[in-house]
Amino acid sequence: METIRVGVVGVGHLGSLHAKMYSNLDSVKLVGVCDCNIERSLEVGKRFKVASYSDYEELFDRVDAASIAVPTSLHYNVAKDFLLHGIHVLIEKPITKTLSEADELVEIAEKNKLILQVGHIERFNSAVLALEPYINKPKFIECQRLGPFHDRVKDVGVVLDLMIHDIDIVLGLIRQDVASIEAVGLSTISNYEDVANVRLTFQDGTIADITASRVTKDVVRKMRIFQEESYLSLDYVTQDAMLFEKTGDKITQKKIKVRKKNPLKKELKSFIDRVHTGKRPIVSGVEGRRALAVALEIIKKINPTRQ
Repeated sequence: METIRVGVVGVGHLGSLHAKMYSNLDSVKLVGVCDCNIERSLEVGKRFKVASYSDYEELFDRVDAASIAVPTSLHYNVAKDFLLHGIHVLIEKPITKTLSEADELVEIAEKNKLILQVGHIERFNSAVLALEPYINKPKFIECQRLGPFHDRVKDVGVVLDLMIHDIDIVLGLIRQDVASIEAVGLSTISNYEDVANVRLTFQDGTIADITASRVTKDVVRKMRIFQEESYLSLDYVTQDAMLFEKTGDKITQKKIKVRKKNPLKKELKSFIDRVHTGKRPIVSGVEGRRALAVALEIIKKINPTRQ
């Protein structure tokens, strides 16, 4: 199989993990890393024995694909430049800050037959994948994504930072248009919303209640799915999943078998596979755009004056 040359742009916490994973994947050659902080770029480059750059344009003639893990406000410009140079792109979530930016990236990728994948990593969580055979017309979904504040995420609020993961998962499960949105949120640490709750009602009557917080001491990443005569429970952190079913007049409990694997490794392997085959990514720019559209509507409900 042909070796894919890959670069990573933005090697903070998440980008450095991308570099680490790529350096250990088959059919992949990590050829360089880039960060505007040249000291950080040099440090990560040295760690993985690859070239370091402070200007991502130096990667254009050297790579076939790139992971983009820069701040959200830079996603559009960086991804567009790579796509226009014929380079496949995996861009961290959210895809962009605006829908018009997302639309343009999707259009460029489709026009040039390039892979544009969005880093909604929870799609590759082993517990999520293990639940799929048990899901049958959910009626109510409850999601909690809570944790402490991190200084590295300053340019977006908790909806685009954390909640968008669950928005994407819910949209993938229900596959219906959102009929109404009720949302509340408040700022406690940053200039954006740090705590948010939303109630999404879909056209078929399904309801999803999603809570996200980045001012909570303990890390909680859980989802519960209620459907006819059964209930599913999932823990994203431990990758554990449970099935509760009605049997006669009793409720039986079953632990779902989960083959636990690193979600980021699975995500990057899937990206490289799509580059090889040209098949549509599991989370393409279209899915990333859809999750962004719902997230932006939630933000508008929370703070109508924010542009």
